Amino acid sequence: MSGDPRPGRRFRIGLTQWHATRDVAQNLRTACELIEKSAADGAQLVLLPENGLMLGTNAQMRAAAIWMDGPEIARLSAAARDGAVTVVLGGAKRLVAAGEPARNTAIVIGPDGSVVGGYDKIHLFDARVGGQSFEASSVEQAGSEPVLLRLEDVTIGVTICYDVRFPELYRRLAMSGAEVLLVPSAFTQVTGRAHWETLLRARAIENAAYVVASATVAGPDDAFATYGHALAVDPWGEVLADLGEDLSCYRVLDLDLDTVTRTRDRLPVLRGVRPAAYAAEPRVLTMSV
Repeated sequence: MSGDPRPGRRFRIGLTQWHATRDVAQNLRTACELIEKSAADGAQLVLLPENGLMLGTNAQMRAAAIWMDGPEIARLSAAARDGAVTVVLGGAKRLVAAGEPARNTAIVIGPDGSVVGGYDKIHLFDARVGGQSFEASSVEQAGSEPVLLRLEDVTIGVTICYDVRFPELYRRLAMSGAEVLLVPSAFTQVTGRAHWETLLRARAIENAAYVVASATVAGPDDAFATYGHALAVDPWGEVLADLGEDLSCYRVLDLDLDTVTRTRDRLPVLRGVRPAAYAAEPRVLTMSV
């Protein structure tokens, strides 16, 4: 969608992608390097992918689960502070209490290095894909509430990966003011080839919002192959960036937030939402043939 050339509200965001392994230390080095580069290019927020710190089997990821006050977050906090940039660790297995299931949390770190809070993934990936079973609920506990991040004058909805298949969550975030929707992911190759771009573009179009989805990408000896193709989509559904299958890369995007307003004025879908009507039990029309 062509934009108005006049200057307006702008937001610069870092889209990232890398091959996440079982080596947490190496993954942390990659994350911090991409944070540094994105910040140097003027990013105000850097989005890291889901499972970017450790990608393995459910058991391996549970064993490597982090604490909010642990050394991994301390390292990312230092990188955020050094770059004076907000960082969203797009999804990590997080321990809440000893002996309890982990949460899959998108952890938000401010430009001063402080941990602002996080979003616990609501929809857990319990599915069988390509002959492989993904039973996330065996090691994770689902979250129960949507989360918005307010960064200066920008309202951002935070989601994680499998959430993208549940449009009602994104509509709720958009109705609450979200102009940018984050979907950090570790999408499987099988579902990625079939659905990734379609789902992300749909969430952008139906909510007239930017969608930014950092991602992990497949490499050798993975517990499961992930799709890559970290993507950014504008409110009209046009793809702004696709990072392909690069094993370590980033791109800083300049989002024109006035485009959100113009798109919502042009197609006022959000003003037409009727929750009360949807809550009614469907009336059934029956006929014989």
